Parts: sequence; C-alpha cells; structure tokens
Amino acid sequence: MSKKERDEKRRDSKGRLLKSGESQRTDGRYTYKYTDAFGEPKFVYSWKLVPTDKIPAGKRPDISLREKIKQIQKDLDDGIDTIGKKMTVCQLYEKYIRQRGNVKRGTHKSRQQLMKLLSEDKIGGASIDSVKLSDAKEWALRMQEKGVAYHTICNGKRSLKAIFYMAVQDDCLRKNPFDFQINEVINDDTVPKVPLTPAQEKELLEFMQNDPVYAKYYDEVLILLETGLRVSELCGLTPADLNFEKRFVNVDHQLLRSTEDGYYIEAPKTDSGYRQVPMSAAAYKAFQRVLHGRKNGKGVVVDGYKGFLFLNRDGLPKAAVHYDAMFQGLAKKFNKCHKEPLPEVMTPHTMRHTFCTRMANAGMNPKALQYIMGHANIVMTLNYYAHATFHSAQEEMERLQAQAQTTAAVHAQPASESAQEAQAA
Repeated sequence: MSKKERDEKRRDSKGRLLKSGESQRTDGRYTYKYTDAFGEPKFVYSWKLVPTDKIPAGKRPDISLREKIKQIQKDLDDGIDTIGKKMTVCQLYEKYIRQRGNVKRGTHKSRQQLMKLLSEDKIGGASIDSVKLSDAKEWALRMQEKGVAYHTICNGKRSLKAIFYMAVQDDCLRKNPFDFQINEVINDDTVPKVPLTPAQEKELLEFMQNDPVYAKYYDEVLILLETGLRVSELCGLTPADLNFEKRFVNVDHQLLRSTEDGYYIEAPKTDSGYRQVPMSAAAYKAFQRVLHGRKNGKGVVVDGYKGFLFLNRDGLPKAAVHYDAMFQGLAKKFNKCHKEPLPEVMTPHTMRHTFCTRMANAGMNPKALQYIMGHANIVMTLNYYAHATFHSAQEEMERLQAQAQTTAAVHAQPASESAQEAQAA
C-alpha cells in the first residue's frame, strides 16, 4: 500500500489527517489507542479531535482527543499511573482502609462515618485526578452547611489528605488537593469546652452532697475531679485496679459500649495511656465509700473483666452514655438555683479538663501532669498551662507579688538591725 493510500485511510470524516494511534469510529467518535506503563493496551475516546471542534447535540461536554493524548503522554513521561488516577475517591478510600485494617473499633466507626459522607456527596464518585484544590475546599464547606460537626470535618479532611498522599506516592497523582489548612476555609463553630472555676467546683460538690437525686453520683464525680480519668477508664475500674496500700489507680484498660457490639474492653490508645494515677486523700476516701456501699451486680464479664465498680440501676456496668445524660440533668438543675451557671458544655470530660487545669495552675511539673493525664504528646498537656482565666492570672500575680515582698523584707532585715545597733552605740 502506498503512502498516499495509507494517509487516505487515516483521515477523519472532515479530511483531516489522523496521527498514529488515532482513528474515527463509524458513529463519528474519535479513538486513541496506546500502551500503558504495564504494557497493556488502553483506549480513550472523544467526540472532538481538536479543541475547536463542536460536541454533537445531546452529547456530554468533554475535552478533545488531542488534549487527552497530550495528558496521557505527559503522565507516561512522568511515570503517572494512568489507570489508577481514574479510580473514584470512594475506591481510593476503600483501598487505603484495606491496607490499614488493624484498628480499634472507634476508628472503624469513624471510617464508616466518613465513607457514608463521601458516598452521599458528589466528590465520592469523582475520579481522583479530577479533584482539584477548590473541589476539596468546597467539600469542607458543603459538610459544614450540611450540619456536620467541625471536629468531624477536620478528621475527615485529615483522612482524605492521607489517602491522596498515598495516591501521590503510588504515582497516580502529582499533587494532593487536600493539602490545605481547614481553618482557612471553615470556621470552628464548636462551643468552647471550659473547665470549672474553683468556686464552681466547690459549689457543684456541695450541691450534689445535699441533692436527693444527685447525691448518689457524688463520689463518682469527685473521683473524676481528683484523678483526671477519662470516663471510659472510670467505667472500666474493678477492685483489682485500686491499690490502697500505695494509693494509686492502675489504668490499663477502658470499658466502652456501642449499639452494635454492646460492652467491650479496649486497651489505651497509646503506651502513654498505661499509667498509675495517684490517689489524693479525697479520692482515697471516695473509693473506700464506693467499695463499702457497692451492691452486687449481675456478674457481667466483659472480655475477661468483671466486678466493675460503677453499676446502673439494672446492675449493669455504667458506660459513657450514662454519665453524659447525668451531667446534662445535673447542670440543668444546678443552674436553676445558682447565679453563676455551669459551662455550656458539661460532660464527664469537663471534670478531666478541670483537674488538669487545676494542676497546671497550681504549678505541677508538666511532665508529671502529662504522665497522670496519659497524654502521648506534651503539647496537649502544655495547652492547659495556657488555659488561664482572669481569676487564675490574678491569683498568680498576687502570689508572686507576696513572694517578692517577703524576699525583700528578708533581705532588708540585716540592714535594719545594723542601723539599730549603730544608734545604740
């Protein structure tokens, strides 16, 4: 076959010469055949050969074949996986999850929640190579408009950044569209969590002592305030975890409950969670009262643990949900008869927050406080040192001023005595 004959065969319906790999189907659509990085034949299609061509009526808008060929060639030259980049965001997330399967139940639930958010949003079905920085930011905005909590969006964005980083590492993408600061896009609309003031702490305990409904929770709240335990750690306590001789609480597990799984035991999230929390005198007495007044439960055994200290009216171990409801009712009743209301957010964690802030304001060594709290990162602990209030700042200034005056008086005393001796002489 002559060159002229070959050229005639490789022209489109408009008489334009088609390049190697290009062809036009009988329906008018253009096709490009190429070989991917793995040696497999692949095809791309378009209704337009060049950008100036018009899309036939009723056909979906698309870039031209020549533009697609240019992208493919650049991807091949750069070693980009031209197939992998076409997987959807949901498919990429599924791939990420499969490679990191050994996670705690809480993490598994968070993953399910994010997958649901992605599948219900248009970004979930989009190919990963089509997601731009603006698309990622728009996703965050849509989630907030949908009513998703700021903390949930932050965690979701962090996960999406991780999966797109994997795609970049796998040579499916060049850039990570989720590499941006979330606070530049959406505002933190969460109600700030603040600790109790010393006055509020005192008034709350006095109120509970004298209230016929909440008196029975007094020791539990006192223990939270005196130990800084997480509520799940409190729920998991058994007599075996209490060392009255050396006065400490051994923390090596937590009790949780979910609708799907019921009660279950989990180890601390990090190695820092394993610790021995000292008992204050107040905590020591509270634990003694709890053990003395403890009733026999239903003998529930959860993953080998039994004899839980804190039981509900049905004789079953208490879980976080019990305390969440209790604190809400407690705050509502307290606020009705007190001028200064409790913080807007009142949960078991408020007690932990209060303990840590109190210890920080008292000047406890940060590393010691980090150990007691079970923080994996010292930065988290140090944040409590920065959680100053006007009252705590005022008290600290007064303490330092009094200290300075005392020091000055001590230094001035010898000079004064010498003057008196000189006058006597």
